Amino acid sequence: MDKQHYLKLIENELSQAPWFVKEYYQAKSTVPLSPATLYQYLTEFRRFFNWLISEGITSVPRQADIPLSLLEHLKKETVELYKSALLNQIKEAGSGGSRTHPTINRSLNALSSLFKYLTEDTEDENGEAYFDRNVMHKIALVRTNETFATRAANLKTKLMLGDTDHKYLAFINEKYEEKLTPTQKRYFLRDKIRDLAINALLLGSGLRVSEAANADVRQLNLKTGTIGVIRKGGQKDIVQIAPWTLPYIENYFSKRTELYHPTSGERALFLTVYRGKASRMQANTMEKMVAKYSAAFKVRITPHKLRHTLASKLYLATKNEQLVATQLGQNSTGATSLYTHMIDEEQRKGLKKL
Repeated sequence: MDKQHYLKLIENELSQAPWFVKEYYQAKSTVPLSPATLYQYLTEFRRFFNWLISEGITSVPRQADIPLSLLEHLKKETVELYKSALLNQIKEAGSGGSRTHPTINRSLNALSSLFKYLTEDTEDENGEAYFDRNVMHKIALVRTNETFATRAANLKTKLMLGDTDHKYLAFINEKYEEKLTPTQKRYFLRDKIRDLAINALLLGSGLRVSEAANADVRQLNLKTGTIGVIRKGGQKDIVQIAPWTLPYIENYFSKRTELYHPTSGERALFLTVYRGKASRMQANTMEKMVAKYSAAFKVRITPHKLRHTLASKLYLATKNEQLVATQLGQNSTGATSLYTHMIDEEQRKGLKKL
């Protein structure tokens, strides 16, 4: 492919890119990196940004709207999940696929180049880099001998499998307040029922945190144990909720008005108090809430890990990847392949029979 053709492809990629990627391109085109390398890097950035959007990690609709602050505060575990998603593509495609361990490492190297530029080579109005924290320093390249079983085992240690999810909710309900100050305890007791309901909904449905935050009262049907949500791309979906989590949600729903005194026109299911008035609880507030409770309970996790917990437990119970994909609102089983490797207990039982 000649240089002019690459430049046309680059122009198309840049037309969809965030402003800081355009700036990155201008800087790197003078190094110079070859047009072929720059085009490859731009496609990797696009793939990563689209994944962040599809997974609900950001609420912006287009990659051009990705804010610089998202990269500044990006968690290591989020990039690790993306790494797992790339590995899953290998399994789904089989030997004929275009994704291999070396190509995944090229994806990670492209992101490392972008983060290095943003944290070391840029200058704001004060002559400082745009931000200091480079999350890619914490991300290891894929080893050629890193199997899906290994990836699954690493992820499994960070999930609430077995009865850990039940114990987590019981901890919030019964133990969390023990070490709080009087002021902290007052606010905790006000929001305790709501916070239990949100954690229960995420654990019992596998919703993205943005989907839970955007849910309206009228979309919850306690009789059928379902909730209506808007999935990525604006698609409407009706999601089943695990029966064991419904009492937590029912309790909040019955006391929502009493606790937050919303106006008659307030549609949001989950409310908070802002400047003395009830308003919709935002996704980032839910993320901080989950981090607070999970850190006190065992180990700090994210709402995305609660989603993984539901998916893993559902696969372990059904051995049905398509069912898991449907529950998560995914159009294919590609993103669910990792859960098929979380069956080491059955594997051990089989080995004992040999």
